[in-house]
Amino acid sequence: MICTDDGGWGSRQAAGTAHGFRRELVMKLMNKTLLFIPMYNCKNQIVRVLSQLDEKVCRYISEVIVVDNGSTDGGRESVKAFLEDAAPFLPRISLLLNDENYGLGGSHKVAFNYAVKNQFDYVIVLHGDDQGDIKDLLPYLRSGMAYKYDSFLGSRFEKNSVLVNYAPVRIVGNHIFNVFMTFMLGRRISDLGSGLNMYRVNYLRSGFYRSFTNTLSFNVYMLIYGIYSGSRFRFFPLSWREDDQVSNARFLKQTLEIAGITFSYLINKRAAMTRKYVRSLPYSYSVVCDNRSLQSLKEDTVAGEEFKDTKEPEDET
Repeated sequence: MICTDDGGWGSRQAAGTAHGFRRELVMKLMNKTLLFIPMYNCKNQIVRVLSQLDEKVCRYISEVIVVDNGSTDGGRESVKAFLEDAAPFLPRISLLLNDENYGLGGSHKVAFNYAVKNQFDYVIVLHGDDQGDIKDLLPYLRSGMAYKYDSFLGSRFEKNSVLVNYAPVRIVGNHIFNVFMTFMLGRRISDLGSGLNMYRVNYLRSGFYRSFTNTLSFNVYMLIYGIYSGSRFRFFPLSWREDDQVSNARFLKQTLEIAGITFSYLINKRAAMTRKYVRSLPYSYSVVCDNRSLQSLKEDTVAGEEFKDTKEPEDET
């Protein structure tokens, strides 16, 4: 017990802190959680995203994979440099390179397949463009709420969401579209797809997602399937900002695609959710590097140099 003159408040605070830490430890031991970071030509943002992984976040993360979809801007080199000097408290962080450009949806499929194959319990999706902040998820991981749902979905348009540098016309347009989708699908929809979501791996185990589009609209298909299958999902508020990011979205094309899948679903739900929207692909990848291997190699190199410097010269006489 901590001796204080505050009527025991200090001891209660210490006990509360200890209880919170034990709960976080139990959550991590009970739930093997993968963090998946999709990356494509976001060299200037990806290191900022990786830097979000402080000790508080890592209490809930078992492993991290950064899935590069064939970046051409030197992003892989930026990730590798970060991993070489990564803090020791970080879990294993691996950089994967897709064997071909599978699109954002395809990168999700790579990560979901990885999570199923390696027997994770949950997978968190955090986009590599640094628009979202994983710390918005922390209160729900800490309380355990996030673990109660098949899909726990970040929303830019919930009551307590915070938008920075987001164009007012886009805010209004998204609200109108969300109301339209709510009416069409019969469930309250506050966001059709943000860059911070969490899924239960048992929910993904059947592989239903493999037939969905590989485009930026992949999350919409996931959402509609969640309604179709009667799964448990919930939206949570997040903070969202636009600084130096370059959007890959094509508004008109994406809107037409979303409208198309929505009307197809209303006409024939089962057909819309079981149809193959893409050709069969292997969703294969290569492992470029990981922080543990890079740091081990760096330590061996340093040790070798030190040994070389301290080695006594041979007697030439």
